[in-house]
Amino acid sequence: MNSEATLNQLKTILPEGQMPSSYGVYFKNTLVALCHALEDHILEHSENDQPLVLVTFQQGKWYLQEAERYRDIAHCSQQVAIAAVPDSGFGDHATSQLDNVDMVNLQKDDSLTKEWNLIILAPGYASMVLCHELSDDEYRSDSIPTTDAERKFYGLWTFDRGPVEAAAKILIERMQPYSPALADQLMDHYNRLSNNPSDTSTDLSGVVARIVNYLQSSQQQLVTVSRQTRELWELEGQASKLNRNLAANKLQAFLRMVQKIDERDVANPTASLQVSALAETLGQLLDLPTLQLRRLRLAGLLFRIGLAEAPKEIFKQTAAQLDKASLVFWRDRAALGGQLLSSMPELAPISRIVTHQLEYWDGSGTPDGLKAEEIPIESRILGLVSYFQELTEARGDRAAMSLGDALTACENHSDRRFDPKLVESLSTVVRLAEIGMLQLPERPSQQPTVWLEDLKPPATEKKHPAISKEVTS
Repeated sequence: MNSEATLNQLKTILPEGQMPSSYGVYFKNTLVALCHALEDHILEHSENDQPLVLVTFQQGKWYLQEAERYRDIAHCSQQVAIAAVPDSGFGDHATSQLDNVDMVNLQKDDSLTKEWNLIILAPGYASMVLCHELSDDEYRSDSIPTTDAERKFYGLWTFDRGPVEAAAKILIERMQPYSPALADQLMDHYNRLSNNPSDTSTDLSGVVARIVNYLQSSQQQLVTVSRQTRELWELEGQASKLNRNLAANKLQAFLRMVQKIDERDVANPTASLQVSALAETLGQLLDLPTLQLRRLRLAGLLFRIGLAEAPKEIFKQTAAQLDKASLVFWRDRAALGGQLLSSMPELAPISRIVTHQLEYWDGSGTPDGLKAEEIPIESRILGLVSYFQELTEARGDRAAMSLGDALTACENHSDRRFDPKLVESLSTVVRLAEIGMLQLPERPSQQPTVWLEDLKPPATEKKHPAISKEVTS
C-alpha cells in the first residue's frame, strides 16, 4: 500500500491500539454493501442531521447508478465533495452541477485513484469506510483476481468519531493542492461539526443491522455470480473463502451492534463486557473445555443483541414499570437475539446459547420450556450471570444492589429459575470478592477480533466438526 494512502496516514496519526478493529482485507462487494448501508442512513435520517460527505472513487470505477444515488444524497447533506479522475463521466452528470456538490479532478498518477473512501461527519454521528485496493504484487500468485467480485482491498469501517475526524482532515488536506478554496470551505464545515457536536447522539443500531443484511445479501449475490462463471469444484473453494470473509465482517457488525445497545443503556453501559467476563469466570471455575469457554465468552458479549430495536423505556425502567408492548419485547429478547444470530451458520452454537438464556431450571422459562439439564450449560450460566449483573446496576426506581444483596436475590430463585449448583459457584466467586481475595472481572480475558467456528472442515483435515479456527477479515 502506498505510504501516502489515507489508511496509512490514519495508522500513523492514531495512538497505538486505537486503529478500528474492523481493519483488514475485504472483498469488493463487501465494501459496496458497507458504503450503501452508510449512504442509506443519510437518505433516511437527514432531517435534523445533515452531514458533510467526502468521497473518493477509483479511476474508471464510477457508475451511472452511483451518480444517481449521490444526487439524492446531496439533497440530504450540507456539502458533498467527490474526488475522481476527469474522464470518470461524473462531470457530465447533473449531480455534479448541484450547488452543494464539488468535484476534485484527480490526476491519474495520484495514489488517491487507488482508493475508495466514504467519510460522513454529521452533528449527531460520524461514520466511514476507507479502502485501498491491493496491488498485483500483494496477491498470492494463485489468487490474482480474474473477476471483479474477487478484487480485494485493505479497508476498515467505523462509527467512532475520533478516527473519522482524523481521516476527514487527512482527505481534505489531500484535496487541497487541487482546490485550495474548496479545501478551506471543507475545513470550515469540519471545524463547525467538530467544535459543535449535537447534544443528542444519533442511534446507529439500525444502520448496523442494515450492514448485516447487506452483507448477507451481497454474499448470496457473489455466490450466484460465481456459479455462473466457475466450474463446480472452483466454486466450492471460492465460496468457502468468500463465506469466511463475509461471515467475519458480519460478526464484527454484530459486535458493533451490541456496543450501540450498551451505549443506549446509560445506567448499565458495560453490561455486555461484564456479563461475558463473569460468565467466563464461572465457566473456568466449572472447568469447562476451551471450546465451550470461547462460546460462552462470545455469547456473553452478544447476550443483549435482541434489544437492538428496543424502545428506550426498556433501558430506563424495571420490568414491572414497562407498558404491555415493551414488556413483550423484554420477555422475547432472548428469542429475538437468537433469531438474529441464526443468520450466520458459524454462530449456530452461540445462537443456541443466547436463545435459551431465559429458560428456567423448573421448566417455566422461555422460549421452549426446557428444564434442568435440558438447558445448555452455557445458557444456564448466561441467564444467571446476566440477572446478577443487572441487579448490581440501578434501573428505573430500583437502586443498584450490593454484590451480597444481588447474590441473595439469585439464591432466592435457586432450584426454580437457576441451576442450584451454578448459584453455589456464583456464591463462591462473590464471597471471595467481598473479602478481597478476588476482583470481579470487568471484561473477558479476550475480545474477539473475530472468532468463528469451522462447521465443515476440509475432508483432508482430520478434525472434529466442533473444532474452532481464528478468522480475520
